[in-house]
Amino acid sequence: MDANTWLTLATVFVIAVALVRDWARPDQIFLAGLGVLLVFGVVTPQEAFSGFANPAVIAIGALFVVAAGIEETGVLRTMDRFIFGAGRTLPRMLPRFLAPVAFLSAFINNTPIVAMLTQPVQKWAARRGIAPSKVLIPLSYAAIAGGMMTLIGTSTNVIVSGLLTQQGHESLGLFELTWTGLPAVILVIAFVSTVGTRLLPKRGLREAGARKALPEWTFEVRVRGRSSIVGRTAVQADLESLAAAEMVHVRRGDFVFAPTSPERLQAGDVLAFKGDVSALEDLLERPGLEPSVPFQAGKALPLYEAVVSDTSYLVGKSLSGARFRERYGAVVLAVQRKNARVDAPLGRVPIKAGDLLLVGAREGYTKRWNASSEEFYYVAARGKSGKRFNRRKAFVALAALVLMICVVGAQLVPLSAAAFAAALIMIVSGCLTMDRARRALDLQVLMLVAAALGLGQAVAKTGLTDSVADVLMGLSGLGVATVLVALYLTTNVLTELITHKAAAVLMLPVALALAAQLGVEPKAFAITVAVAAAASFVTPVGYQTNLMVMAAGQYRIRDYLRIGLPVSLLVMTGTILVIFFKWV
Repeated sequence: MDANTWLTLATVFVIAVALVRDWARPDQIFLAGLGVLLVFGVVTPQEAFSGFANPAVIAIGALFVVAAGIEETGVLRTMDRFIFGAGRTLPRMLPRFLAPVAFLSAFINNTPIVAMLTQPVQKWAARRGIAPSKVLIPLSYAAIAGGMMTLIGTSTNVIVSGLLTQQGHESLGLFELTWTGLPAVILVIAFVSTVGTRLLPKRGLREAGARKALPEWTFEVRVRGRSSIVGRTAVQADLESLAAAEMVHVRRGDFVFAPTSPERLQAGDVLAFKGDVSALEDLLERPGLEPSVPFQAGKALPLYEAVVSDTSYLVGKSLSGARFRERYGAVVLAVQRKNARVDAPLGRVPIKAGDLLLVGAREGYTKRWNASSEEFYYVAARGKSGKRFNRRKAFVALAALVLMICVVGAQLVPLSAAAFAAALIMIVSGCLTMDRARRALDLQVLMLVAAALGLGQAVAKTGLTDSVADVLMGLSGLGVATVLVALYLTTNVLTELITHKAAAVLMLPVALALAAQLGVEPKAFAITVAVAAAASFVTPVGYQTNLMVMAAGQYRIRDYLRIGLPVSLLVMTGTILVIFFKWV
């Protein structure tokens, strides 16, 4: 290998380490790596920036806008009654619920689907005495598997198809991935509805008494001046133990004391609680108590729930350090963190990706910080149905989506052109405003894809692709199926460690090189990469929907490993069998 090849290899290695250790945002890491290769002349400016003009990037951006149009018109909300059905046992109820989720995910971005259904699923489960932890990971898995069924189901498929075209091969058809995606959906739903219900933990329902509660929150209230509870102990004020929550401590400046302490409450004391967030709403209705961070005196703020994105400015910062009130125009009233209780004062808690925040803000907060924002995976009004259903606009949005699917399925126009036209219809028809369309564009994803495509040019140009392919070719004596399994496992491990988009970009050139050396249909190896890159079931960080349900289901990382590993092996087995018998 020459100097350029060694430099490219070192750059790819540093990028992988940086992604695993979370040194910066993925798009920043890839842009930095591409910049190094550009400065040292490994790639020309035309090659480095070719990814920004790739039709795959245009298609992904347009699909973000199309999904936002569907969400904004309230179409998804009208499907609740079809999704939540009756059933006496969990194995019978789950397929009825998960099958429509998978179908929707085949055509719509799965992030808004999971965002829309997380709260209804919790309530649906609670009404039937089912722990939310039994159904939220299945919700995420069904959405992920559903995205594998069509070309537009996930951005990973679009990237793979775009790279195929860039390398001079025929692009993937709209339903070509259905051959592998449909068996994956069937296997995932069948497994999580039977064996999976036993592997998943039972969390989110309190064992004491018959009352059922959602996962535990940490929240605070402040004692007002001239309050009737001033001069009384927490026990005397009937605050020490509520029906839905219990007091953790009382904080007065730097002095902290227990709720059972004989210390009498004073104006300005901060009372910290843990339990169901409904208790916070009850506390704020009591005279003499107010939010720990006052925002709009004399008026009750609408409440919203927001899940912090892994690309959010908040990650690693405290609420006070991030100046949450000034930056986001709201106050955080409560925090729910995965499987851990938050003991520090809310203003000093370092925020982590996946944290669920209860936010008090003025009306319209969801319009500013919506599901497509880089700051939050989703923002939903608490206790409300979300987007209002607009019959006329919903019809236009659905018509645009169906038209796009038809013309792409009939191969009349490329996906990038059809998606761009559908996005334009969404804007021109008023299904969403230009500002909402702009915010729907996840620029970090688009930058990541474009930079990764440029990096892929360097990997292919320096011959590094052929070197990796030669290593995997060492298994060719054991048969093509063995090489497919090795390619699948390598891509899947990269997906869990870095990101599914980056894994697809890095491994597709290797897949095409393997196909050329073996004399096999390139699509066989390209689809292997597409499925392996999307099949992120083993960790919560590999795919954002896994992280979105982590706090709501009170999951731990080992929960994903316990159920995700067998699901991954099932999907891999089904995929390799279909690919081997259809394309090899």
